[in-house]
Amino acid sequence: MSAPRRALIVIDAQQEYFEGLLPIQHPDRDESVSRVREAIDAAAEAGTPIVVVQHQLPAEAPVFAVDSATWRNHPDIAAAEDRAAQRIAKQFSSVFAGTGLEEWLRERDIDTVTLVGYMTNNCVLASAAAAEPLGIAVEVLSDATGAIDLANDAGSASAREVHETLMALLHSNWAAVAETQAWTAALRSGEALAKSDLVTSAAQGRARS
Repeated sequence: MSAPRRALIVIDAQQEYFEGLLPIQHPDRDESVSRVREAIDAAAEAGTPIVVVQHQLPAEAPVFAVDSATWRNHPDIAAAEDRAAQRIAKQFSSVFAGTGLEEWLRERDIDTVTLVGYMTNNCVLASAAAAEPLGIAVEVLSDATGAIDLANDAGSASAREVHETLMALLHSNWAAVAETQAWTAALRSGEALAKSDLVTSAAQGRARS
């Protein structure tokens, strides 16, 4: 297997998830953003391109309103913005939708994206799924992402349940899931992260039931 040609995609590490209406509940938000910063530092050291993405909506929007305090990146991430090879504003969940990111990656022969940031249950999930038909491999760092508690007419789930379930789902088909420390080691060695597949995950699920 050839070494992956990676780019680190920092998704929406914005104050909306810390001081706004969508506070990350699991993993601990302060710990997770520290892992995001660790991934940025490791990527910069390895010469891996970094893309910083910000969700951006009109000024009257209740969340991610452009130029608002909660639209801005978390201070730990803002301090590293000058390391980004590309900065992108998006309006949809997927980092690929209407952003030109796919073309940017192909121009640089990048075949693998490592996703960090927020939220597990929205933009990380959507971006991983969107990469599949593009033929772009995906890695997700479980301790550098995060979810929120959810409740609506269809049911409810804690942020821990949401995050852990989606990590298992992603690893079963759409992404190789690992913690930041393991990814950093793979980055330095030039190795790909191991991932499962749907058939294996299903068989292991039946064995546990």
